[in-house]
Amino acid sequence: MEYYTWMLSLHIIAVLSWMAMLFYLPRLFVYHIENIDKKEFVEVVKIQEYKIYYYIGHPAMLVTIISGISMLAINPSLFQFGWMYAKITAIILLIIYSLSLAKYRKQLADDCCTKDGKFFRMYNEMPTMLAILIVTYVITKSFSIIFTLLIILLFTFISYKILKPKKVKADV
Repeated sequence: MEYYTWMLSLHIIAVLSWMAMLFYLPRLFVYHIENIDKKEFVEVVKIQEYKIYYYIGHPAMLVTIISGISMLAINPSLFQFGWMYAKITAIILLIIYSLSLAKYRKQLADDCCTKDGKFFRMYNEMPTMLAILIVTYVITKSFSIIFTLLIILLFTFISYKILKPKKVKADV
């Protein structure tokens, strides 16, 4: 079990680094899209987007996956618990999300992204929702379908509010 605690430490450090990228990169996308007419600014943001993804986020994701698989190999009894399967499902969604950020980063680098700032503001909520679910499953060592659905509904509502067009007040 000594190896397990060392692997757990590495896993937590990698998760923190990966999550930093997952939280910040879509925010850079918002700045990128909303300042598209400022070429010098956009060129700097493109460099930041590249570096945060390829120097921090992607390596941290790989270390997270490898250390997580290692912990499961060291302690396979974790597969006895339903919460572990819920956690793994949420992690798979985070991996897909992370890879989608690479796709959007490439589109932005090539100046062919059709998404707007509102989309990336909404998209930025996804890792928060998944992190809440993962942390709750791990801390409580349980899986609650009601809690999971409530969190999904809450973030669906938040996403709706972000994407909803603002009403323009008519001049009286």
